[in-house]
Amino acid sequence: MMIYVSPLSAVADAIRDLKPSHLVSLLDPETMIDTPQGIVPAQHLRLSVNDIAEEIDDLVPPGIEHVASLIDFIRNWDQESPLLVHCWAGISRSTAAAFIALCALNEGHPEDELAKLVRMRGAHAHPNRLMVRHADSLLKRGGRMSAAVDALGPGRACWEGELFSLPLRPRQG
Repeated sequence: MMIYVSPLSAVADAIRDLKPSHLVSLLDPETMIDTPQGIVPAQHLRLSVNDIAEEIDDLVPPGIEHVASLIDFIRNWDQESPLLVHCWAGISRSTAAAFIALCALNEGHPEDELAKLVRMRGAHAHPNRLMVRHADSLLKRGGRMSAAVDALGPGRACWEGELFSLPLRPRQG
């Protein structure tokens, strides 16, 4: 099974073409979408957070409670149909969520390999470091998730990412 990552602009086509059973939306509170046709509302996680990595007045940073909800949602996904994760541009929040999903579902897999896989599949990927830091703590990864993302450096510069896929169970090594 696959995890797909996309910008908001590609969500409707991705739902039509890929038929995901579960959807994760990570958008600013003022741009959060309703559950799209083709997705059961109970299988749509809507996290209203801004794409920031530190506290900024009047903005909502991704909190540990948001990341805990994401991990619970991922672990409850039946993995029978694809999972689609998106944010506004498909660059930061959604790629962080996909990396977190891979780490949550592949406990023994080295974090650096999973982070490199995200970058290899999405050259533009620049995972939100605050989300990753929270997941690192919740998943008890000892700082390895954060170190793996830091080691990637910046992704390819672009205004909007492209849809890409990640295997649910990547090969190790």
